[in-house]
Amino acid sequence: MTRRAVYGVALVAFLAASAMTLAAIIIPKWISWDSETPSGTHIHYTYGLHRRCSSLTGTCDHFPQYDDCHGEDRYFCSMWRSVGWMMSFAVVLEGMTLVAYITILAGGRQKRETGWKVLSSLLLFIAVVQCAGVAIIVSLASSDVCETLPARVILIGMNQAYLYDHDDRFFPGWRLDTSWVLCTVSWIMLVLCAIGIGTSAYVLPSEGGYNLIPDDDEG
Repeated sequence: MTRRAVYGVALVAFLAASAMTLAAIIIPKWISWDSETPSGTHIHYTYGLHRRCSSLTGTCDHFPQYDDCHGEDRYFCSMWRSVGWMMSFAVVLEGMTLVAYITILAGGRQKRETGWKVLSSLLLFIAVVQCAGVAIIVSLASSDVCETLPARVILIGMNQAYLYDHDDRFFPGWRLDTSWVLCTVSWIMLVLCAIGIGTSAYVLPSEGGYNLIPDDDEG
C-alpha cells in the first residue's frame, strides 16, 4: 500500500468520524431516561448539548436554561456548556484537519512523507478534546451537585455504560445514549487514524523520486 492510499483510507475514516461528531452535537440524546406509568403511558426524557426533550410535552426546549444556571446548578450549567464549547471547537479543528488532508494528498512526495506529523498531531488533539467532553458528561451524571440527572456513579466499559445508584431520591433508568456513543466512537476512530498514519510513516518505504529515461543513442 502506498502512502497516498494510506492517506486516502484515513481520510474516509476521518470523514466518518467527523460526521459522528456533528451528529452528536445535533442529536439531543446524550443522556436519556425511559419509564412507564401504571396506566401504560411511556415517558421519555433526553438531554442534548443544546436541547432537552420530553415525551410528555412532545417538544424540545433550549438547554440549559436560565433556571438551570443559578444557585447549586451553576456548576452543572458551566460544565455542560463547556462540553458544548469543546464539541464545537472539535468541529473547527476537524475543518482544519480536512484542509491538511487535502494539502497533503494534492501535494508532492515530500508533503506525503513529512505531513504525517502535523496530521497525526491534529487527529490526536481532536480526540483529546472529544474524550474530555465525554468524560465531563460522565462526571456530571455522577455528581452530587447535579440534581437534574438521577445518577451518582457511571461505570464505563468499552461497549457499554450503565448507571449505579442507591439513592431513593433519584429516578432509575438514566443511561448514556446515542450522542454519547457517537462521540466516543468518533474519538476512538481519530486515534486509530493517527496511529495508522504514524505507523505507515515508519513501515512503508520511501516513494522514491523520478528516474531519468535512458538515452537510446548511448551505447
